[in-house]
Amino acid sequence: MASLDAPGEITRLLKAHHAGDRGAFDRLVPLVYDRWRALARIQLARERPGQVLSATGLVHEVYLQLANETGVEWRDRSHFFAICIRAMRRTLVDYARRRTAGKRGGGQRDLTLDPERFAVEQEAESLLAVDQALERLASFNERLAQLVECRVFAGMTDAETAETLGVSLRTVERDWPRARAWLQKELGSTAPPGSAR
Repeated sequence: MASLDAPGEITRLLKAHHAGDRGAFDRLVPLVYDRWRALARIQLARERPGQVLSATGLVHEVYLQLANETGVEWRDRSHFFAICIRAMRRTLVDYARRRTAGKRGGGQRDLTLDPERFAVEQEAESLLAVDQALERLASFNERLAQLVECRVFAGMTDAETAETLGVSLRTVERDWPRARAWLQKELGSTAPPGSAR
C-alpha cells in the first residue's frame, strides 16, 4: 500500500496541512487512499450487494470529515490513521443509527467481536451497542478503546494495531484479551472467548 511506503511524506504533508497549506491534504490522499479503501472493505466485507454504504462511499465520507481538519496537530502517520479509524467509526455508527431508527427491542442477537463478521448491515444494533460501550471504556481507559477501534472497526492485526497506537506488539497482545473481556461483560455477550484472536 502506498501509505506504508511513504511514512515520512505522509507526516510532512500532515504537518503542512496543519500549518494551513490547503493543498497538502489533497496531495496526501493518493498516498493513503489504498489504505483507506482496505479499512473500508474490512468494515463492509459482509454487506449484501446493492447496499447504500459502499467502501468508496465510506472513504469519501472520511475524506469529507478530515479535509478541513486543520486544527488537528497530526503527530505522525500512525496518529493520522488512528483518527481515520475514528472517523470511519463515526460514519458507520451514524449509518447504523439511521438503519435502526424506529426499530426498538426484539430480535436481538448475540454480539460478536470478530472483525471478519462485524458488518454494519447485519449488525447495526450490535454496532450501536459496541459504540456506546466504547464511549464508557474510553472514559477510563482511552488506549483500550482505541485498541478496540483498531481491531473491531478497522480489522487490524496485532502488529498493525501496535504501529497505529505507537505501542509495542506485546502491549497489544496483553491488552486485546482484556479489552474483549471487558466489552463482552459490559455487553452481556456470549461470543466465545477465542472468536476474535
